[in-house]
Amino acid sequence: MSTTLRDLLVAERENEASPPPFPGPSTRYSVSGDISDEEDSTNTSPLFSSEEEQSPENLKKVTAPAASLLDLKLNENLDKEELKKSSEFITLEPATIVDKSFEESEPSYSSVKEVLKTAEKSPFSSDLKCKQLSEVSSDLKIESVTLTDSTKEPSASLEKVIAKSVEKCEAKGEATVSEESTLITSLEVVGGRIPEKDEATVTVQSNVCVSDNAKSTALKQCPSVGVKLDVLDLNISQRLNGGGLLMSPESCTMVDEAWERLNKSYVYFKGKPVGTLAAMDTSADALNYNQVFVRDFVPTGLACLMKEPPEPEIVRNFLLKTLHLQGLEKRVDNFTLGEGVLPASFKVLYDSDLEKETLLVDFGASAIGRVAPVDSGFWWIILLRSYIKRTRDYALLDRPEVQNGMKLILKLCLSDGFDTFPTLLCADGCSMIDRRMGIYGYPIEIQALFYFALRCAKQMLKPELDGKEFIERIEKRITALSYHIQTYYWLDFTQLNNIYRYKTEEYSHTAVNKFNVIPESIPDWVFDFMPLRGGYLIGNVSPARMDFRWFLVGNCVAILSSLVTPAQATAIMDLVEERWEDLIGEMPLKITYPALEGHEWRLVTGFDPKNTRWSYHNGGSWPTACIKVGRPQIAKRAIELAEQRLSKDGWPEYYDGKTGRYVGKQARKYQTWSIAGYLVAKMMVENPSNLLMISLEEDKKSAKSRLTRSNSTSF
Repeated sequence: MSTTLRDLLVAERENEASPPPFPGPSTRYSVSGDISDEEDSTNTSPLFSSEEEQSPENLKKVTAPAASLLDLKLNENLDKEELKKSSEFITLEPATIVDKSFEESEPSYSSVKEVLKTAEKSPFSSDLKCKQLSEVSSDLKIESVTLTDSTKEPSASLEKVIAKSVEKCEAKGEATVSEESTLITSLEVVGGRIPEKDEATVTVQSNVCVSDNAKSTALKQCPSVGVKLDVLDLNISQRLNGGGLLMSPESCTMVDEAWERLNKSYVYFKGKPVGTLAAMDTSADALNYNQVFVRDFVPTGLACLMKEPPEPEIVRNFLLKTLHLQGLEKRVDNFTLGEGVLPASFKVLYDSDLEKETLLVDFGASAIGRVAPVDSGFWWIILLRSYIKRTRDYALLDRPEVQNGMKLILKLCLSDGFDTFPTLLCADGCSMIDRRMGIYGYPIEIQALFYFALRCAKQMLKPELDGKEFIERIEKRITALSYHIQTYYWLDFTQLNNIYRYKTEEYSHTAVNKFNVIPESIPDWVFDFMPLRGGYLIGNVSPARMDFRWFLVGNCVAILSSLVTPAQATAIMDLVEERWEDLIGEMPLKITYPALEGHEWRLVTGFDPKNTRWSYHNGGSWPTACIKVGRPQIAKRAIELAEQRLSKDGWPEYYDGKTGRYVGKQARKYQTWSIAGYLVAKMMVENPSNLLMISLEEDKKSAKSRLTRSNSTSF
């Protein structure tokens, strides 16, 4: 009867005369994957000190658990509690491994023994990530694998361990070194086991390496090493992209293309990059798509900051150039705009007479609706904070013109007036939805951006001179604004039922229906759209009027800025899941829902031929994703949908149709917003720490204010 692999394992344990020597100082790996000869003298074993580590007793303590691991049954499944204890598993994509030795004959005892000896000398630490392991014996033709520890140096170089094993095998004439090796490019954090395979696989658990040609079997975690590594399936069909992300070849190709097209969209002024074109579609009239839009540049700026290594120069130049334009005189006909207004867009021109470059600036006078952009100043403050968090360029933040620029923007928004609400009164077309779409009044997008900018400015303003006064005014406003939005804009099943039962014509401070909303004005679609689980912030609230439409940007920004409570943020994501076909469809996400049709469309949009039903701002699908509420699977699903079409369709500006199936009838190709938005979403999914660059945690003062609520302020 032929010797089985289990027999070899048992024999290996019994014949082990002495424990293997404890590995010496580890070889250090740099971030780029290069090996450094520098040794960390302070890096000692987590089990005992450097003085004790050579004692036989302590060595037995380390190797005993590893030896006991050999008694495990190879076909034993991990139970649920063991899965919880080992928590995260790092698994590479399915391997393609050719093991000719198993096809032809049983492996020699000495060959397996040498592999096991070598593997036992290389304990891993927890929290493994991708680096480099190369050159293994021809018994298993495996392409290179890379491993590293994000918190501690590994106890020994895995590459050297395998090389040593190969040398031993070569000395006995049993193996040769494979000459081919490739860099790993993708690993996923998953739980549980991988599917069974017909080809041979390599299973690595703690410091034991086992080869089997039948199945890949999950082994129990070795108690001597805190490794959260269940199964390593070695596949080298994937590679790293320039941004430092780990992804499949198809996705990596798309990411490379996106970066290339984004770089081609750069706009230069006097030799320095100052922004990106709105679109690079040569098949259509340029109109104003050959300009740098403030709001459109924000995803580009975030992409450049999230990139590894970051490219902050263009972001810095953009912030300073737009700040300079803020100081220009802004006139529309005979009226002068406020001093703090930032431009909607600008364009670089070459003056042949003066033989120099000049800037053509639009503060709203050339826009479709001739409306000044309310959101530009807010986006500028938000991007400034992200830049400072990423680069720590506090010298820029301390510059007087930067501090003064923020104050001028805030002065426009915090000035006293006739308002009885903390929300900001706006005209139609003053934001991303820059055409007539019935958002006049107090649109949720502007209120969310207003809140976001206030909180960012509060962190960056210096208390010197009048800075302290601005900070105090900001604190009062964000407390009132968060309460107002969370109370009066929030809609879920319970709240919808309450509004449906409202009494009207109430008078005095005890009124429940504070805005005198007529229940009959609730559109029929809301009752079918609202699930039992989930909710969202409605589009607008003003006297006797509630706009029940879903607006993407307002709800996403409210989550990022923590304008909504954690429970409300979770409910918004619940709604997206419950109404996936309506809000995601075939291309994420619907900028508004539902579309205006028929008489309502004619009345609200004024027969706008670009905002026909399920097109552009009127129910069109804009490629984007929002990630914060601990559900990366939603973002991944949305990104996968976008990846199926975006590149093939030429990176269009938006999609038309109820499910977003068709490229928009007037959509520009190679839209920078779409390209940069895809990159930002991809990088936030691959590296969730990027989210800290843009998001804010819940404001504690605002949270406390929600605890004190009188009957007169009930909704």
